[in-house]
Amino acid sequence: MKILVTSGGTSEQIDQVRSITNHSTGLLGKIITETLLKAGHQVTLVTTKRALRPQEHPRLTILEIKDTTDLLQNLKPLVESHAVLIHAMAVSDYKPLYMAGFEEVQKTSDWMQLLNKRNQEDKISSKEDIQVLFLKKNPKIISLVKKWNPNIFLIGFKLLVDVPKKELLEVATKSLLLNQADLIVANDLKEIGTDQHMAYLVTKDGYQMATNKHEIAQLLAQIIQKR
Repeated sequence: MKILVTSGGTSEQIDQVRSITNHSTGLLGKIITETLLKAGHQVTLVTTKRALRPQEHPRLTILEIKDTTDLLQNLKPLVESHAVLIHAMAVSDYKPLYMAGFEEVQKTSDWMQLLNKRNQEDKISSKEDIQVLFLKKNPKIISLVKKWNPNIFLIGFKLLVDVPKKELLEVATKSLLLNQADLIVANDLKEIGTDQHMAYLVTKDGYQMATNKHEIAQLLAQIIQKR
C-alpha cells in the first residue's frame, strides 16, 4: 500500500538568518515510517531538514520541505496518489509578515500600513531594544486533504498541553469531524517524555490508548492493515 507520512516541524522565515519554528523532533514520524516499511508498505516521507529520519530503504521516498507554503505546494499531488496519509508534522500556525521597531509601531496611526509592509533586509537590524513581529495565520493543511482526495484514509494529530483527558478527547473528536479525518491521534505534551508517549487514537467509534511511540506506530499499522 502507498502511504504518505509527514513528520518534523516547519520553519517560517523572518529574514535570511532568523525564523520561527517549533520543538518537533520528528521521532514519532520516523518510528511510524520504520514500522510501515517493516510491514511491507511503500512509504513517502515528507519531512524537514532538522527532523530525525529513517535510513535509506528501497520502498522509502523522502521529500524535504521548509515552510508551510512549501508543504502546501508539494503535498497536494502526493495526497492524490496515495491511499493513506499520516499527517504527523507539526505545521506552523502562523508565518511572519513584518518586523518593526517598537518606536515605528508607536508612531504609526494606521496599523494596516505595517501589515502591508515587508522587510527588505537580508538581516533585520538588532539595534532596537524591542521589536514587534506581525504574524499571519497559515492555512490548515489537514482541512484540505479530503478536498484533494476524498478516498484517502486520513490520520491527523492533535496536541494540547496539560488538559483533562475528557477535554483532549472532545477536541480530537471535533477535529475528526471538522476535517473529515478517519482517525486523530490525541496527545498531551505533559504525557510525552523520553520513555513514554501517552496517546489516544480517536475514531468515530471510540478510541484506543497507547503508552509509547512504538505502540502508537504498531496500532496505526494494524488499523491501516484492516481498512
